[in-house]
Amino acid sequence: MIALTDTSVMAAQPRWGQDLSRGAAGIALLHLENGRWDTAQPWLRMMTEHPVTADPAACGLYRGVPAVAFTLHAARWSVGRPIFPTALQTLDEHIRTLTQQRLTVAHDRIDRCELAEVREFDLISGLTGIGAYLLHAHGDTDLLRQVLTYLVRLTDPVVVDGEQLPGWWSGNGPGGHREDRWPGGHGNLGIAHGITGPLALLAITARRGTAVPGQFQAVERICTWLDDLRQGSVDNPWWPGIVFGAEHRERTVRQRGPQRPSWCYGTPGIARAQQLAALVLEDQARQHAAEQALISCVNDEHQLAQLHDTSLCHGWAGLLHATWRAAADATDDRLAASLPALRIRLQEHLDHRGSPTSPGLLEGATGVLLAGRVSTAPVTRWDACLLLDG
Repeated sequence: MIALTDTSVMAAQPRWGQDLSRGAAGIALLHLENGRWDTAQPWLRMMTEHPVTADPAACGLYRGVPAVAFTLHAARWSVGRPIFPTALQTLDEHIRTLTQQRLTVAHDRIDRCELAEVREFDLISGLTGIGAYLLHAHGDTDLLRQVLTYLVRLTDPVVVDGEQLPGWWSGNGPGGHREDRWPGGHGNLGIAHGITGPLALLAITARRGTAVPGQFQAVERICTWLDDLRQGSVDNPWWPGIVFGAEHRERTVRQRGPQRPSWCYGTPGIARAQQLAALVLEDQARQHAAEQALISCVNDEHQLAQLHDTSLCHGWAGLLHATWRAAADATDDRLAASLPALRIRLQEHLDHRGSPTSPGLLEGATGVLLAGRVSTAPVTRWDACLLLDG
């Protein structure tokens, strides 16, 4: 395992420092959250010792200037005072420029009635992730409202070759390329790469008092689509991670059963986003259904057996953290009651298989350690990058 205090092995990788998912930008969050400023400083230096990319085509919340700025703002909350003000001002100027450029490209694409690419709007690479940064760093701003206005537009249906599709439908496969096995493209439900990322951001901002015209209607449109795709029973509902063209046309889901209960694509992320939506819509039935989905998930050994690692992205740490956040807003204590057992299962997997061999946030040891330590709201607000915080 790579030690989280050893920066030497990564120093020769310029892009690694500005990577929130796998690199120094994410690892620094753990040391900041633990209040270990001396240990965090080498990782913070690694973020900026090479030129930070500001290319709109290459930047997102998890890469480039937004990733570095996200961590520097977390550092501010960790030490309890403003730090790196000049660096943050410069980064934010770049973020404003690249955000406006990406918004222009996105609106132009909508005007042409063309299908979206996932990386236009998703949490990891797209405008939802940039919106999550803007909320994390600055709260209610005009630029954040511009992102929300775009996301509202994204939910308007689009007609392609005579077929009406959701505005977030992608003409490509999940990998971002046209593939024979994805004729007609796909609709992505996951919180990392799909429409529940925008849903969570629209809900969280509205919950905090920031809303633009049409925002609540957009939330309802997304929720209605998710309702149409819900599978299983009332007591044990689930959603597919992805649907393709034929499924949309036939109003069917060919996935046989629940998938891995991960933050990125599975029930934990999808259910938490719907719970947040229900809270802003004041829809008690929807909130109950979302919480029931997560309760049944954490008690379903068939689903839990599909978790094969401890990571935040698609392992036990992500399930634990999503459940912990959802439990804080739940209508009863069943989710909270499940947390001790989830912590035990996470520890059992760590004891049996060891920690991840990589040090990063999403798939490595940093994310596991951060998720495993929470009992109160994180000081650094690090999980804003997961859109679970609410």
